[in-house]
Amino acid sequence: MNIPILLISIVLFFVLFFGIGFLLNMLLRMSWIMAIIYPVVCIWIIVQDDVKLIDFFRNTGEAFSTVGTGIASLQMADISILISGFLGAICSGIVIKMLRKSGYQMF
Repeated sequence: MNIPILLISIVLFFVLFFGIGFLLNMLLRMSWIMAIIYPVVCIWIIVQDDVKLIDFFRNTGEAFSTVGTGIASLQMADISILISGFLGAICSGIVIKMLRKSGYQMF
């Protein structure tokens, strides 16, 4: 992966999940909802084509071993991109908490 593509991807994931987290926090009034949902999103991104959702209920052991294999096969660039998305979700929770503490009422 090229360095410019990596940097753009890191910024894109941070901004994307910050925005999604901020909107979910405003609408649902739960400050950490995106930080809770984000690991599920990461698993879906990692094993999108290998495992269907129903397999987690039907073939639990096989599905989770596929998830483990997918996580183990991630490159350092992929890990840094996913971590930046998680940091964006965390930052959205922090910002919404600070805004509510300052007196801003969203919806």
